[in-house]
Amino acid sequence: MKTELRELTNDNLKQCFELKVDKDQMKYIASNEDSIKDAKENADVARPFAIYHEGKMVGFAMFAFDDLYEDPLDRYWLWRFMIDRDHQGKGIGSEALKTIIGYFKDNGANNIRLSTKEDNTKALNLYRKAGFYDTGEMNDEEIVLQLDL
Repeated sequence: MKTELRELTNDNLKQCFELKVDKDQMKYIASNEDSIKDAKENADVARPFAIYHEGKMVGFAMFAFDDLYEDPLDRYWLWRFMIDRDHQGKGIGSEALKTIIGYFKDNGANNIRLSTKEDNTKALNLYRKAGFYDTGEMNDEEIVLQLDL
């Protein structure tokens, strides 16, 4: 499977906004529209990307890279990660997460952190399978996971 991250442009932004998760997953993730607004408000650290699989947009991811943050454990975050409902259950999420991990490695990150709700079992299974572990910390009402690179 060929999965890649591509920059969001005026040409593919509308298509990104059309990507949706299942109704039962909506409580776990912000819409892509809201995520892009967050990216603009945090332009100094946010890195939004469209996820393509075999040439077709299938998801969205946004990272935080804050090389100047005083705590090295909190410099690199996977802020958003979603695969469109029509492309879930096909191994694309696992493949995309490997691509994301590769991006962090290639760009000098020493770890990746993320947070999600404890009852988001599908996402937690995906992250744990990839090597993320619970840190014991909380980010508001979400548990924090980390992958050491």
